[in-house]
Amino acid sequence: MPVSPPTPSPSADNEAHLTLDYLLRRMRFKSDFPALATSITRIQALSGSESESLHTLCDEILKDVALTQKLLRVVNTAHYRRASTDPISTVSRAVSLIGLAGVRNLALSLMLLEHMEDKVHAQQLKVEFLRTVMAGTLASELSHQSRDAEEAFLGALFRNLGRLLVAFYLPEDAEQIRALTTVSDEQPEPLSDAQASVKVLGVSHEQLAGHIGQSWGLPDGLLACMRSPEGRVPTRSLAARPERLWWLASMANEVAQTMLDTEPVKLGDALTKLARTYAAPLDLTSDDVSQAAARARKRLTELTQALNLNVPAQSPGERLLDTFYVDAPNSGQTDGPTPDALGLGDDTGTLAPDLPPPAVDATSILTNGIQDITNSLVESFRLNDVLQMILETMLRALNCRRVVFCLRDARTGQLTGRLGLGEGADVVRDLFKVPLVLRPGENPELFTAVCLKQVDTLIADASAPNIVTRLPTWFRDRVQAPTFLVLPLVMKRTGQADMVLGLIYADKGQADSLQISEKELSLLRTLRNQAVMAFRHAANG
Repeated sequence: MPVSPPTPSPSADNEAHLTLDYLLRRMRFKSDFPALATSITRIQALSGSESESLHTLCDEILKDVALTQKLLRVVNTAHYRRASTDPISTVSRAVSLIGLAGVRNLALSLMLLEHMEDKVHAQQLKVEFLRTVMAGTLASELSHQSRDAEEAFLGALFRNLGRLLVAFYLPEDAEQIRALTTVSDEQPEPLSDAQASVKVLGVSHEQLAGHIGQSWGLPDGLLACMRSPEGRVPTRSLAARPERLWWLASMANEVAQTMLDTEPVKLGDALTKLARTYAAPLDLTSDDVSQAAARARKRLTELTQALNLNVPAQSPGERLLDTFYVDAPNSGQTDGPTPDALGLGDDTGTLAPDLPPPAVDATSILTNGIQDITNSLVESFRLNDVLQMILETMLRALNCRRVVFCLRDARTGQLTGRLGLGEGADVVRDLFKVPLVLRPGENPELFTAVCLKQVDTLIADASAPNIVTRLPTWFRDRVQAPTFLVLPLVMKRTGQADMVLGLIYADKGQADSLQISEKELSLLRTLRNQAVMAFRHAANG
């Protein structure tokens, strides 16, 4: 039976309840707090064993252009690209190489950064973000088994949720807490973080994090890891016990804070002392801790470089980074593609960007997406994953409102919606029913005609009289897209008539806004042909 760390008494909970509600009300005045809560809840709820998880994760990430850019920059750093020398240009490909849990946790980390745009407190927020990610990375690096690493990362990361949210949403309170935890002439014995946060807020950072986590519907296992276990550090091994993750999260956060607070010349001794404290329960040596800290520094340095997060020299935040290193397993590998080469625009990744939306380089996005798909086709691949990459590439390159893939139903002989990405794509996907067999004398509706004639078609203005009369009723009444693109998928068969296999549909919300150059159309056709190729490979086993 799972063991839970001790929880506060009912009376303590009652005393904290009003304070927590008050703090949450203050946070909700920030318009992006509900959005952050919704996004984290959806992404965290994903299970690596669910077939729909890849689609759902990608759709959630792709809703946020800046988050998509940041994630693709990070997965093209040396640490993540070890599995492939080619650039990773789609979230779907990143999942196939890194794993659903890895991309999910990376997205959750970047989501916290994405919502922390405060110019006045940007530098302190940056330090809090780096410290939080360092704790998660350390926990991951100190995990003995890869299957535990993702859970450990998230547990250590979310242990800091209250502290991070207070730093952003309640900056004046955060400053008071920092002052109470800092050594000074007037305060030779500073308070602990828990004592200081209770004194200023009325509740500890961890109580606040737990309350928010419950309101977000985070799983019980994660909520347990977000609370520091009480009592002394155990003196026996916790191998294969759930408590190990709780104490690992505690150690990772202590190490991260020690790295932040300690002069470099004294850090080795400080880490050795911490390693001795946790050696027995976590089965670790001082070498394990120092080597994990070095690897975590490299990963965090790559993250700051990929996101262009400027950490001032000689600042506390710089102590978490390792600017001067050579990653031996990747020696000879280039630094990876530039953001422009990946079609990632000019987003700087700063905490307080005051920039217009980044320009979309459609040709680069299409070209790199095609390369991603080519790499997948020469490996053992899942058909749905390849189709997901194709839709994602089109969505980003054309800056569409939504894209939908339809597949021929062998039983009914019509095309039905199977996959969709973008705004309301799941609803639109289920509406698509395109008959491919006509009764004698029946005039085909537009989608049927396009597929039977095997003609790629761009409708610039769907309200034009000659177009409206050809549109299916379900499309006119429910979809109402002002402009859209249709690419039929056709399977060539030796000695038999060509077979319409499916179609790819993409739309935008304003007439004449879907502008496609000849070069882009050629690349879109290549994408479509890759879909047909994937079906051929899948059919041939």
